[in-house]
Amino acid sequence: MICGAGIAGVAAAYHLAVRRGVSGVVLVDERPPLSLTSDKSTECYRNWWPGPGAAMVAVMNRSIDLLEELARESGNVFRLNRRGYAFVTADPARVPQLVRAAEEAAALGAGPVRRHVTSSSDYRPAPAEGFEGEPDGADVITDRSVIRRHFPYLADDTVAVLHARRCGWFSGQQLGMYLLERARARGVRLIEGRVERVDTAGGRVRAVTVSARDGEHAISTPRFVNAAGPFVGRVGRLLGVELPVFCERHAKVALNDVLGAVPRDAPMLIWTDPLRLPWSREERTELAESEAHRYLLEEFPAGVHGRPEGAGESPVVLLIWTYDAEAVEPTFPVEFDPAYAEIVLRGMSRMIPALAGYLDRLPKCAVDGGYYTKTRENRFLAGPLPLEGAYVIGALSGYGLMAANGAADLLADHIAGHELPPYAPAFRLDRYQDPAYRALLEKWGDSGQL
Repeated sequence: MICGAGIAGVAAAYHLAVRRGVSGVVLVDERPPLSLTSDKSTECYRNWWPGPGAAMVAVMNRSIDLLEELARESGNVFRLNRRGYAFVTADPARVPQLVRAAEEAAALGAGPVRRHVTSSSDYRPAPAEGFEGEPDGADVITDRSVIRRHFPYLADDTVAVLHARRCGWFSGQQLGMYLLERARARGVRLIEGRVERVDTAGGRVRAVTVSARDGEHAISTPRFVNAAGPFVGRVGRLLGVELPVFCERHAKVALNDVLGAVPRDAPMLIWTDPLRLPWSREERTELAESEAHRYLLEEFPAGVHGRPEGAGESPVVLLIWTYDAEAVEPTFPVEFDPAYAEIVLRGMSRMIPALAGYLDRLPKCAVDGGYYTKTRENRFLAGPLPLEGAYVIGALSGYGLMAANGAADLLADHIAGHELPPYAPAFRLDRYQDPAYRALLEKWGDSGQL
């Protein structure tokens, strides 16, 4: 039994039933599949992750391998591309940091670094569609004529672009439904209900009580997988296990780009410099006089990012910025700052000046999102729990769609008793019992959060 039919639970069901041949798999969720937070993503993927160690790069490479296999076998029904992630800076002092990041990623297994320092560079942008035959690694472009040639929409003072290549996006809903259809064809059952209790008599999983429309039912099962997304901590407590996770509220903005500010073939674009929001003199005076809004004049952190979505007469731009990452208790429906869309749009206009054309009269924006459920160091959990027959796949943070297949593949190896990959220990719960790992946590650097 798998508790939760988000992308993690669906991927777990697929890998157990389809790729490991496990029979009798049951998914339980009180909501329709892929409908709580799995449908709120920007739907991107990357093998671009910092250390310490190569575990995140390795598991993401595995996850992307699986995505590409699924794309080939399905006729790319979920439209996987490899446009890449472009990290952009206007700060000359930040250029060596980008170079070091590329070199670190290469050492961890993300692929080689290619430097572009003259106007005769052979840099080749990524195609808008498809992924076959495209390079991995990263292109670091520091010649400004090359930047202007290939990224004319970026701010004029841009001094460097780091284009990480084994990255892109896809349709998360199409992927999830494809996995679910394949799983159900192999006998996976989906039960609409809520997990209320887990019988753990004798120190192991015995049965699960599910409340459905027609009442409560006790279902015997020797194995229980906690894939409850933002509720993974609550479900863990049904097993008597306290999971070291917390939730952050995160939102994205969808804007109809009628001005064509963001080209339809652009990669994911990330501004790596802290910034101050652009305001007129009158607006600055007004904001300074308001205690509630004075923060809008302060410096905001780096990381505002976005990408194009769709084409044709109604092109859309998706924008996101993790400038407020306070830990919260997940509640639904999720409420967001009414000013979020304007803040993100103003921030993104620093990188793409044409977006400033929307600031005089703010367009209607759609804001939605959910929760990033995270561990302290932002590495997910996939493996056994300290109770026989109990497992977890969770804390997939803001990278659940891209990591779900790698995490589910790892979980299925644990459950099926297969040989585990070298990176498996990095995602077990009992890593926190290792004194060396706990010492590493105290000096952990970049978590890889965008």
